This record gives sequence, C-alpha cells and structure tokens, in this order.
Amino acid sequence: MPGRYCGRTGHAAHPASPGTYAEAIVRALDDTAYEASTAVALAGIALNEHDREFIEHCCIELGMRAAAGNQLLGLAGLCLGHAARRFGRLSERAVASAESLATRAELDASDVDGRATSPTGTSP
Repeated sequence: MPGRYCGRTGHAAHPASPGTYAEAIVRALDDTAYEASTAVALAGIALNEHDREFIEHCCIELGMRAAAGNQLLGLAGLCLGHAARRFGRLSERAVASAESLATRAELDASDVDGRATSPTGTSP
C-alpha cells in the first residue's frame, strides 16, 4: 500500500491516519501558506490512494471545515468526483457532501468554485 500524503508537497509520509491528514487540513485552513501543499496532497490522494474511505474522509473534513470562499472547497468536490470515478461508488455521506458543495457553487460562485463541481468544468 503506498504511503499516505500528509499535506507536504510531493512527499509521501509514513502511513498516516485520517486524523493526521485532518491536522494538515486544519493547518491549511488556519494559514493560507499551507493551501497549495494541501491541494497537491488532496489531489494526490484522490488519484492514487487505494482506500476510498480515507479519500472520502479527507474531502468531507475539508468540505465541512473550510470557510466560504476557500479555494480548497471546490477541490474537495472535484476529488470526491475522482474517487467516485475510480471506485464506482461513494458512501452516502460523501455523496451528500459533494451535492452540498455543488449546490453551494450554484448559489454563490464566490463560496465554492463551480468549475470543480461542474461536469463540464465551467462555472454555472
């Protein structure tokens, strides 16, 4: 099983628990200097991690904790889409999170970037 990302750009860490990744998310939410590395890590997880539940946990945490307008919100929705494509399914909680992010994007593009939650990749 590949190492899980811990929020550092391009570095696979020791196998991390969802709690460890949640700490990296909180760090990115508290300090925008960590947003880019968290975005890279989240995309890497969505595209390479073999544990669907871990991917979902990371995306749901980010979707619940990020402030309105945070650029990572749209990415969380996009990464849930990658997980759905790769595994052919998502948990009910992950589907609800993705739907919530998409709805928020439709209602206010300054809240969630709709390009990440739109099937065509364009803002509504």
